[in-house]
Formats: sequence, structure tokens, C-alpha cells
Amino acid sequence: MRFADEAVCIGPAVLSESYLNYSRIICAAEITNADAVHPGYGFLSEDAQFADICKSCNIKFIGPSPEMIEKMGHKSLAKNIMKEAGVPVIPGSNGTTKNWKEAREIADEIGYPVILKASGGGGGRGMRIVNDNKEMKNGYSMAKGEVEKAFPDSKIYLEKFIIKPRHIEVQIFGDDFGNVVALGERDCSIQRRHQKLIEETPATGISEELRSKMFEAAINGAKKVGYKNAGTIEFLVNSDEQYYFMEMNTRIQVEHPITEMVIGRDLVKDQILVAAGSPISYSQESIKSSGHAIECRINAEDWERDFIPSPGKITSFHIPGGPGIRIDTHAYAQYEILPYYDSLVAKVVAYGQNRDEAIVRMERALDELILEGIKTNIPFHQKVLKNDNFRKGLINTSFLEDEIKNGNS
Repeated sequence: MRFADEAVCIGPAVLSESYLNYSRIICAAEITNADAVHPGYGFLSEDAQFADICKSCNIKFIGPSPEMIEKMGHKSLAKNIMKEAGVPVIPGSNGTTKNWKEAREIADEIGYPVILKASGGGGGRGMRIVNDNKEMKNGYSMAKGEVEKAFPDSKIYLEKFIIKPRHIEVQIFGDDFGNVVALGERDCSIQRRHQKLIEETPATGISEELRSKMFEAAINGAKKVGYKNAGTIEFLVNSDEQYYFMEMNTRIQVEHPITEMVIGRDLVKDQILVAAGSPISYSQESIKSSGHAIECRINAEDWERDFIPSPGKITSFHIPGGPGIRIDTHAYAQYEILPYYDSLVAKVVAYGQNRDEAIVRMERALDELILEGIKTNIPFHQKVLKNDNFRKGLINTSFLEDEIKNGNS
């Protein structure tokens, strides 16, 4: 904000009175004569109603159309659309469930374990794994309660829970002229409570055949709905390289910098150009990925105490540099991390000619990153990077529980 030409106060810290308040954001855009709004990757970035309000006020929403956000942001509806496009989907409920009894009937049919998810949510909230029908009533109630607090859409859908999959997503881009390209994949398997902590590209240890299939599926799915602007098709991949569509994020991702590093493009610039009506200026064949990039999300939290938030004032902040290192952050020394928002403080990105070099550069960057006054998860990242199985690329969504919490190295 301090580097901006102009800043507008949109309200107090309470989200409903500021960052989630349609009228306050629209007023800020109007009094500054803004042509467009870039929603970032949180708050209202996947809110179809906000995108529609922008449209009605002649303010360009830099992202997909309200109709597209509505379709693909609704998890169960998106799953059905992808199914029609021939994309493999995870077995589960046909749309949302009415109650826990219906969910139990479906789970009995497809087999346990299953996972309950928020139909209109994301970020790992409202998810509950259910291992047998005795757990369903309580699990459904807990998921429903969390969903009602976090999202306007409180509906729940159910999927077969794939044990220890890899979470691999494909970055896609569409324009107003029917062009859709895939800009590579990212492995986001290192997670806690379904929220990503470390991402890398390209995904290590997958075959070129699988990569091609996922690119084709992502492009076909995006074309099926006429998708425009940046988006991400997310897949779960099992040990046999069977892949299943999980969800679509109708926005730019937190981890987009690693894709930028390996393909040499500014994705936010491309977002703005496409929103302004320009066609995508490159073809699928012209996209060349070079090297390897890793992103570590630095959060204000105590990872040894189950990642509880650690708000407070940053007393000392030193950012590392050197070849292949990129830091994205809003923070600085004496900046106060408030308890009202996401705990993300910085994104450390390391690029190398190969994965080994990217890991070594990331280790050096984390060693040189000084962030004092609050607890952070930097020690967690350092522990992961030293782990033998991480080094070998043997990762999945249970990596944190299997390798780090159990003290393996």
C-alpha cells in the first residue's frame, strides 16, 4: 500500500465490513475512476456475485465471467461438467447431498473411506474424512458447521477418499477468441489440513504420458465451458498414475510465481491483457518449460504446535537474494501481522537448472531469511528440504504426517 499512487480505506478489520463488502470496494473503484479490479487470490476472487456487480458498474473484473465462476466454483457442478467433457472424475455423490443419511448411503455404495467437502468452498475448509458409516453422522455435522461459518453456500458433497495421492494442478489460460493453453503443471502435495505449503514445477517422477493426458484433459475441460482468463484444473493422482479431476480454481493461484519462473511469462500481465480483450499471444507449441522452481509459503504460525497462528510485530526482516531467488511479500520490519487475515507473510521462490539446484538454492535462501518477532514455519520448510524422501521426489498429500510429524528424515 505504501508504494501505491493512491490508497482508499474501505473499512475496519472485520472482513464483512471491508474486504468482503461489495459496496465498499465498488465505491473505492468509482472514486478513483478505476477501469478494472484485480481480485487477487483470496476474499472475493471467486465470488460470482461480486464479478457480476463489477460488470453492472462497467468495471472490468480481471478474471473469468460471473457465469464461469458460478459454474466452476460450484464444486459438484464443476465435477459433472468435467465428466461430460470426458475428464476422469473421482467417484462420489451426483451433486450435493441432502443430509448425513443420504451421504451414508452413497458411501456404503462406493466404499470407505470418503471425504465430505464444501460445494462452494475451498482452502481446505469444511473437509472431513469419514472412515466408516459409524463416523458419518458426526463427521457430516462437523463439516456442515464449518461450511456454514466460512461460505455462503453451505451444501456438502461427497467423494471417494483417495489414499496418499499426489495433488497436481495444471495452469490454464483462455481468451475471448476460443484459445486455451496449458502452461505446465505444479505439484502441491506438501500440505497441512488440505492447505498447500510447498509447491514445485515441473512435477517430479511422473511420466510424460501422464503429463500430456492431464494437459489435454485440462484444455478440453476449459474449452467445454468456454473458459476465459487464468484458471487452474486440479487433479489427484494415485500410485498407478490414474488421475482424477478434483476441482477448478477460477483465479490466479498463490503459487503462480513458480510457473512464471520456468516459462518466462508474467501471468498477471497476461491476465490484464486478456481482460482488456487481447488474444493470448502464444500457442501451446511455443510454450517451453526450462529448469525447476520451488515455492515455500512462509506463514506466521508455530508449526510445532500444530501450525497455530502467530500474530505480532515483525522486529527484524532481512530478505535473501542471489541467482534464482524471488521473494514476494507485503511485509517489512515493524510490520504488524494481524490476527484477522490469512497467515501468509512471504513466498520464497527458488529456481534452478534442475530440481537439485532449486532445492540447494532454496535451502540457502531460507538460511539467509531473517524474520524475527513472530513464530514462522521456516524451520518446517528446512526440515522438509532435508528429508530423504522429499529429495527423491517421493511425496504425496500425507507427507507431513508420515515423514515430518513422525520424525523421519
